[in-house]
Amino acid sequence: MGDMVIVAYRPKPGCEVALIDLVRDHVPDLRRWGLATDRPALAMRAGDGTIVEVFEWCDGAIARAHEHPDVLAMWGRYAQVCDYVPLRDLAEAAQMFAQFVPIDLDEGNG
Repeated sequence: MGDMVIVAYRPKPGCEVALIDLVRDHVPDLRRWGLATDRPALAMRAGDGTIVEVFEWCDGAIARAHEHPDVLAMWGRYAQVCDYVPLRDLAEAAQMFAQFVPIDLDEGNG
């Protein structure tokens, strides 16, 4: 078992498609590098356009990721197209049952 994480990415203006493309490749790349489990990842869109992703790191992988050159390069690409935001900044987080629009990670549509 690893660590489940939930992360929110707010796309920079005009960068939503590029961000979704990164999210679509994110967990498959982490798996290839031995850093994420096979547990299915989820991605969804908040009402303000923020993309929320849920996935599971392998045990100990979070620390290893901070030294992995491919992960560092990927995080650089994320920095070009989005800002990370705390979940509490999403209007949905104030709701008892937060609702989001699903994003299909397996297909070319978002």
